[in-house]
Amino acid sequence: MTVAAGKTILEQDLSDAAGGAGEFARHALSLAEQGEMFRSTMDAAQVGIFILQDRRFKYANPFFLRLFGFTAEELVDRLGPLDIVVPEQHPVVLEQMQQRMIGVNGHNYELTAVRKNGSTFPAMVRGSPVTFGGQPASVGTVLDVSAQKAAEQRIRELADFDVLTGLPNRRLLRDRFAQLLAGAERDGSAIALIFLDLDHFKRVNDSLGHSVGDDLLCEVARRVDTVIRRVDTVARLGGDEFIFALPATHTAAATEVARRLLEVFGKPFAVAGHELTVTGSLGISVFPQDGEDLETLLKNADAAMYKAKELGRNTFQFYNSAMNTATLERLLMESNLRRALIQEEFTLFYQPLVSLQSGLVIGVEALIRWQHPDLGMIMPDRFIHVAEETGLINQIGDWVLCEACRQAQRWVKAGLPPLIMAVNVAPVQFRQAGFVEVVAGALAASGLEASRLELEVTERTVMHDADINLGTLSALHRMGVELSLDDFGTGYSSLAYLKRFPVGKLKIDRSFINDLETDADDQAIASTIVSMGRNLRLTVLAEGVETIEQLALLRKMGCDMAQGYHFSRPLPAEQIADLLRQQPFMNRND
Repeated sequence: MTVAAGKTILEQDLSDAAGGAGEFARHALSLAEQGEMFRSTMDAAQVGIFILQDRRFKYANPFFLRLFGFTAEELVDRLGPLDIVVPEQHPVVLEQMQQRMIGVNGHNYELTAVRKNGSTFPAMVRGSPVTFGGQPASVGTVLDVSAQKAAEQRIRELADFDVLTGLPNRRLLRDRFAQLLAGAERDGSAIALIFLDLDHFKRVNDSLGHSVGDDLLCEVARRVDTVIRRVDTVARLGGDEFIFALPATHTAAATEVARRLLEVFGKPFAVAGHELTVTGSLGISVFPQDGEDLETLLKNADAAMYKAKELGRNTFQFYNSAMNTATLERLLMESNLRRALIQEEFTLFYQPLVSLQSGLVIGVEALIRWQHPDLGMIMPDRFIHVAEETGLINQIGDWVLCEACRQAQRWVKAGLPPLIMAVNVAPVQFRQAGFVEVVAGALAASGLEASRLELEVTERTVMHDADINLGTLSALHRMGVELSLDDFGTGYSSLAYLKRFPVGKLKIDRSFINDLETDADDQAIASTIVSMGRNLRLTVLAEGVETIEQLALLRKMGCDMAQGYHFSRPLPAEQIADLLRQQPFMNRND
């Protein structure tokens, strides 16, 4: 090799070496930038983030450390999840760690976490399998859900008790009666149910005003509560109706309680400067001879109470089968319903759903009516329960769904602006096999876009077998159908499930809107639901809005939508078409 050739090779080697060093430097700089970006992201994250391997924390971001009160030196490579979770939940944690180690993706689950100082808080945890240092590991997040849990508990407390009298409401009565029933079936004992209705209470409201009537109801609640035992329950169903559930109480004991209740009304009630003399009529049914569930016992006690009114009021009556003419009426209703399906006697009315920001009618709710050839227009509250009991609700519900889709598409073809068609789904209908296919068929037959259909289901519907119902909801969501949680605040929703359910809207039950202007508890419930919806990025709609004052309060809370008589009663399809063209609620201050 000549000297010149050797020089050329040496220069090439030096050039290559310089190029390689430059590439290495650029790569090292890129890695440094990525590392800095990772640290900055972890420092700014407002959620606890951790890496877990061999049951020990290998990394925890600053938010995680602050959440639990540890320093990195105290936690990393020293502690694991079992050290920061209450002992009774260790099996759950071990199962979750094992699932991550074998590569199974996690889902949100709740734990009771323990801080360094020993205090606890509810935490929402989610983990995913990763590789760290060439070995199996998991990365996860932790959120403190104390605020959400407190809001959930507040809603439950407010929803369990009558806001006027402070007595248990129907929901809590149902829960307590289920416990009484289990005990009675176990012990072979009786339960007495007393239905109390005030005589001529309407006269008080009409002559002295509803505020005096409300004060009277509170005084009645206080007096009757002194008559019963601590193991008994007195609840207010609404209006002037009170229910007493008396465990281990046979007929003779129930008679004595009824007499004491009548004596309560022997003295006038001092209310708002008035001395009011009020009496009550009582009906009594007894488990098991008069019914084996709460609804049957309530129905029969109600029948007995009306018999007491027929006998002159201010007395009590025990139920007997001769009183109950409802059975015959129910059979007639059932046969008429079957004929109505065949004769196409059902029709749909539609109530506008209004945006509170713009005043635009952006949707309607389909509401069924029965045009009976002899009795005229029959409202759903008179026949839906019979349809549910007899199984006809599936056929009726399917017809409503199909007809609502057809009507929505007719409006589209008529050139009207697109809108949401909201359809109520009964619990039995929702749980029927093939419901998702029924919805798909209704959309396909009508040509309506899936995103224009909104199905309304109640809290109780989805929380019954919640994991199974999640599959149905998810299938509907994948189709593009919108989902709404109806009567929100009256059921049993868990926030953990609410986050999993693919619902886009919460509907505040009308029971919280009726007295919104005057009732602080109703305002608290409505405001809490609106805030919860906003935090979960859900639309919130208030139903049953009837006054300007209610509307103003809802707007102040930041509620998104409303429906009710303040805007419009339910209307036939042709009148809705005119309303959609005119948009009469735009730019209105009320």
